[in-house]
Amino acid sequence: MKKNIVFFEVQGGSDKGPDGHRKDTMPMVDALKAKGWNAEVIFYSDDKKYEIFKYVSDNADAYVSRINPGNIPGGESTYFDLLRALSAVGVIGMPHPDAMLNYGAKDALCKITDTGLVPEDTLAYYTVEALKEHFPTTVSITQRVLKQNRGSTGEGIWRVEVVDERPYEQGKPLPLDTKIKCTEAVDNHVEYHELGAFMEFCTQYIVGENGMLVDMRFMPRIKEGEIRILMVGDKPIFVVHKKPHDSADAFSATLFSGAKYTYDEPSKWQTLVDMFLAKLPTVMGKLGGYEEPLIWTADFMLDWDEDRNDKYVLGEINCSCVGFTSDLDRGIQEAIAERVIKVVTGKKAQPVGV
Repeated sequence: MKKNIVFFEVQGGSDKGPDGHRKDTMPMVDALKAKGWNAEVIFYSDDKKYEIFKYVSDNADAYVSRINPGNIPGGESTYFDLLRALSAVGVIGMPHPDAMLNYGAKDALCKITDTGLVPEDTLAYYTVEALKEHFPTTVSITQRVLKQNRGSTGEGIWRVEVVDERPYEQGKPLPLDTKIKCTEAVDNHVEYHELGAFMEFCTQYIVGENGMLVDMRFMPRIKEGEIRILMVGDKPIFVVHKKPHDSADAFSATLFSGAKYTYDEPSKWQTLVDMFLAKLPTVMGKLGGYEEPLIWTADFMLDWDEDRNDKYVLGEINCSCVGFTSDLDRGIQEAIAERVIKVVTGKKAQPVGV
């Protein structure tokens, strides 16, 4: 065991501080060093991938990916190929690139609709044809939320409501000239479109690498806030209650859109935490069987069950590059260092081939 951990970053981007690093990277490096381990940062670029592979495979026990896939020049494919190659020669991935894809892609929700965490009528559209075939029907039944697989902070996430004055039948496809009201989560701005034109606009989210749209029922109780569990491995660290701005059309829980954040200990949301942890092994199995990502979040919304009791609906999982700059004073970097050491020590102690 080399007791050396590599953190991957890319140069440039709005997430960097004056030293050129993400503001949450060096605190993790320092936390590992304080525990007697070495840690270093390597800036990834496509033209150096072979050199990087050689160095990391020779010198590191594990890597921690701190790159938002959207910030990689030329796309994520070559970077993920490097991570897979490193994992194949025994460098522990935190997380493995396929775990990033399986957990973090929006269609993860569609794979766990039978767990009770996600409404069973949640759909994924991988082709423009599928969108045009099914969305005119789903939006006739109830308000829907369309979520693109790319983007962040609410970009390309649309709440869609029928506002046409003409009568229509629920469960039957709506005409393409149906008037709809569309609210984007990034800033809660409202646009009015005809259904056909809006679906044409949404084709941009489907075409291209890892393009897709998830079609999910709108949860009116999002007005009461989104509840985010921040996890380090299998351990809940804290819960963030994110309440949207108090305005008529607001449903986004991002800071950019004016949401208010309250940080709580997991014990304040014990019912939710216990429920999620109990279902976690099943969720992991359905999302590829990978172990929990190093740093990840699960976002929930409130709903009612058939007896009008509170229940929680999973709206999203994030694991590609969860930021926690505002949470450094909570000691999350210490928990991360402990998890890294625990995983590496455990895996390196196993016999070869296990």
